[in-house]
Amino acid sequence: MSAAPEAAGAAPPAPRPTDIALLASVFVIAACGLLYELAAGALASYVLGDSVLQFSTVIGTYLFAMGVGSWLSRYFERQLPAHFLRIELLVALVGGALPAVLFLANAYAPGAFRVLLYGMVLLVGTLVGLEIPLVMRILKRNVRLKDLVSQVLTFDYLGALAVSLAFPLLLVPQLGLVRTGLLFGFMNAAVAVWALWLFRRELRRFRAHAVACAVVVGALLAGLLGAEHITRFAEDKFYQDRIVVSSASPYQRIVVTNGRQGHRLYLNGNLQFAERDEYRYHEALVHPAMAAHGAPRRVAVLGGGDGMAVREILKYPSVESVTLVELDPAMTRLFTQDPALRRLNGGALANPKVRVVNTDAFQWLQQDEGSYDVIVVDFPDPTNFAIGKLYTNSFYALLDQRLAASGYAVVQTTSPLVARKSFWTVVATIESVGLAATPYHAHVPSFGEWGFVIASRRPWRLPAALPGGLRFLDLKSLPLLLDFPLDMARVPAEVNRLSNQVLVHTYEQEWGAVVAH
Repeated sequence: MSAAPEAAGAAPPAPRPTDIALLASVFVIAACGLLYELAAGALASYVLGDSVLQFSTVIGTYLFAMGVGSWLSRYFERQLPAHFLRIELLVALVGGALPAVLFLANAYAPGAFRVLLYGMVLLVGTLVGLEIPLVMRILKRNVRLKDLVSQVLTFDYLGALAVSLAFPLLLVPQLGLVRTGLLFGFMNAAVAVWALWLFRRELRRFRAHAVACAVVVGALLAGLLGAEHITRFAEDKFYQDRIVVSSASPYQRIVVTNGRQGHRLYLNGNLQFAERDEYRYHEALVHPAMAAHGAPRRVAVLGGGDGMAVREILKYPSVESVTLVELDPAMTRLFTQDPALRRLNGGALANPKVRVVNTDAFQWLQQDEGSYDVIVVDFPDPTNFAIGKLYTNSFYALLDQRLAASGYAVVQTTSPLVARKSFWTVVATIESVGLAATPYHAHVPSFGEWGFVIASRRPWRLPAALPGGLRFLDLKSLPLLLDFPLDMARVPAEVNRLSNQVLVHTYEQEWGAVVAH
């Protein structure tokens, strides 16, 4: 009696071209599936803030939906290649269109954004969850189980690795989210076309499937060709004014508009400055600390990649060097090279006294060994944990180490009127590391009442003089900035630590209440 080939140790049959093609499609399927997940998370963090929360909920929803899809695959029993082809076409359409649809929803129906986001994530996740089980069942006809599982999972993980690296480093900076989504939708559609050819002899309604493939491929190609128009159509509605710069970096979406009130800068949809009144903000940010010092020589600016704060700092003849630490090189490059934006900062970033360092400010404080007379901290508001770490006691302890004995640091600190507890949380956090905190505020029409805090080892004092040519501050009005009326007066607040990031939650609650009303 002869032994079975498996028991006798016979070599497994050589993989057929069909099997190799299906395994290659697993790589594409995994890459596309993860891409849609990352795109949804990125858009959620752009629009809803708090990137950790948004990515966590999007990923959790997506994985749950994949589980649902895998469970549903048990009900697909016949004509597996046909089901696989149809699912690929659906994933191509829904997943490829996801960024474009969400961009348009944010512009034209912002109230529906969250429902549409999670609805599309659930649908795409369910469809992606169906794909791999169907591929495995098709391959099972010719590949041994142990080889099948190892091969499918290998290609699946390789596809996920490839797109996880390419998404932030190549795809979003070069193509943008809308074009990237459509491109990967086209890749899913290509897998469907591939399946149409591979299983042409098994498909009962070949012509109908061919027409469906042609329609989906045509729609995605049309979307790719019109991706720039889709993005501009959505952004023109959202920003109102004419968009003059629109780009995506690995860190954020940068949009500059120009209208009757001049240029405006938006990062991830949040206004950073308006040309008509940015001088109020930047004069209030820079001069109380710089002028109080007397003769600052070495100055550091953390954030502030637009160069506006640097412009104000260079008004002091005593300044010998300014180190600008900005995470996003796209920001400093834009405000160095664009003629209109360079005019706004007076060419400050090209000044020979200025050194630009594109790195994370937290890491820079840990690694730098310099001592600075004034440090200007001009970060965006703590809308997520990545920015919130720059408002913690750990960060301010590092800031203290870089301050000269007689130095001052100044921190932009959101609105003490709208986000009162958030403002005083920053004050309490600065004080918790042993620094004296001097809070003050100024009215900036584009933002309303806005707050700042000076941190120092020695008590802050009113300056004896201010530079000439200022449009907002003078010695008479400066003391008024330190007066807090009853509705902005200090309230008890918890210290913001890396371990709790309480400020991010407080900020979201306070500003969220304003948006809700």
